Amino acid sequence: MSENNRRDFLKKATLATAAVAAVGTVGAPAVHAAEKKYRWKMVTTWPKNFPGLGTGANNLAKYITEMSGGRLTVKVYGAGELVPAFECFDAVSRGTAQMGHGAAYYWKGKSAATQFFAAVPFGLNAQEMGGWIYHGGGQELWDELYAEFGLKAFAAGNTGVQMGGWFNKEINSISDYKGLKMRMPGLGGEVLKRAGATPVSLPGGEIFTSLQSGAIDATEWVGPYNDLAFGFYKAAKYYYWPGWHEPGTVLECFVNKKAYEGLPTDLRMIVDHAMKAAYQDMLAEFTAKNNSALVQLVDKHGVKLKRFSDDVLAKMGKFSQEVIEEVAAKDKMSGKVYKSFNAFRKQSLNWNQIGEAGYSLARSLTFK
Repeated sequence: MSENNRRDFLKKATLATAAVAAVGTVGAPAVHAAEKKYRWKMVTTWPKNFPGLGTGANNLAKYITEMSGGRLTVKVYGAGELVPAFECFDAVSRGTAQMGHGAAYYWKGKSAATQFFAAVPFGLNAQEMGGWIYHGGGQELWDELYAEFGLKAFAAGNTGVQMGGWFNKEINSISDYKGLKMRMPGLGGEVLKRAGATPVSLPGGEIFTSLQSGAIDATEWVGPYNDLAFGFYKAAKYYYWPGWHEPGTVLECFVNKKAYEGLPTDLRMIVDHAMKAAYQDMLAEFTAKNNSALVQLVDKHGVKLKRFSDDVLAKMGKFSQEVIEEVAAKDKMSGKVYKSFNAFRKQSLNWNQIGEAGYSLARSLTFK
């Protein structure tokens, strides 16, 4: 090749390369702009922006929106903004909203089996619930159950072990529950009924006024962090522990199944992993903030911290086993879920005695 021809060839090759690069640069935004964008609504059972629970829903929406680069944006609605708190399940099922955030025991009227995916009295703690759902067959059963309602279920938060509740009288024996009207949802409420109390299911936003007015005599909610924010110390003076009824409560996000399956694979993966991030973040937040809130309740507001007696706890445990076995016998799905849950609880008891409980006892020898 002559020198002139070589120079002409290189010039043309350079121009061609530049042209391809320019087309690629111009074309990339055009392809990105052509990608479909999704706008979803999330309805919740919590007061808007409520610490821990409401903000947990906000965080989940933020994770999905930002991880997707805005291709899937989620707008959060607090309880009552778009639909009432306890109508979220139906709203997502029929497609009024694409996502809902709450606790599965609120939907026991749909199926008794839902309660196992929120909290079981004397059941699994937060770590164990995660183990059962993610690695013990719980997720598959949850999906099977919610598919009946056109939904896909996710664990999207956990409060950790809760407190036993707020009372205006001391609970010294099981007989002190007789005639008591107490806000407690789910399986815990059924156990209360066995003890002679009247369980009342109320959304979070209605609890304080009901307790203050005397419409209810006692209430449980979550734990010190949330309970301080609600100001329950202004309406009740005795604060009992431990929360036998909710040892590791899962907060759920349920998604309209058609909407979820209509997403491209990468967006479905973003939704899946955002749920897991939200689960861990909420549990970490409650763990970080509960003790300082408890100190404030006791030292600043004069709350009387009380422990349930061993006798009360033993009787509640007996009632709990009776209630759960009756629920499991109600229908095929409840029995199927209970069988899986109970098998996981048995193995968890074995490991917990050696692992978590064993370490806690060892640590207490040095740090009182």
